[in-house]
Amino acid sequence: MVWLSSELMFFAGLFAMYFTIRSVAHPLWADRTSHLNVPYAAVNTAILVISSVWCQLGVFKAEAGIPSRTGKLLQPGLWGMREWYVLTYIFGALFVSGQMMEYSNLFAEGISLNSDSYGSMFYLTTGFHALHVTGGLIAFLLIIGRTFTSRNYTHHQATGAIVTSYYWHFVDVVWVALFATIYLLQ
Repeated sequence: MVWLSSELMFFAGLFAMYFTIRSVAHPLWADRTSHLNVPYAAVNTAILVISSVWCQLGVFKAEAGIPSRTGKLLQPGLWGMREWYVLTYIFGALFVSGQMMEYSNLFAEGISLNSDSYGSMFYLTTGFHALHVTGGLIAFLLIIGRTFTSRNYTHHQATGAIVTSYYWHFVDVVWVALFATIYLLQ
């Protein structure tokens, strides 16, 4: 929780930079935000938020001591933590891929990290978030991998899954705030 608090302070600093630079370069913001594809970003945001639902379903299974499915693959009601976390991973990877596609489109339109203050703030805020999502994806791989390497699913392993979910939910909440700030408050 202390580490998440430090991450919160890091993102608070990014938000402060964003709003400060936006306040002194308002005409630039008015021009550059017209290049944003808000519906695309909204769908990408929905993908990330839905991944949090899958993550929480995995947490419920971890708390119940069910590391893997107890039925067939096409029976989600019998999935364990592993299957829900794999689905979370897939949705998280889709989100990051969607951001990379958006970066490619904006770069083609002349908005880059070094193009102007808008580009700098857009890529710094969303890029650091993408790095945090990627870190979460790595954590999911480690948690999923642990379910294959141990004979018994212990409370310690469930705690690791739960702590990973805290981080994932935090990253999702930060993105919702970033989405509202960058895409909706144009």
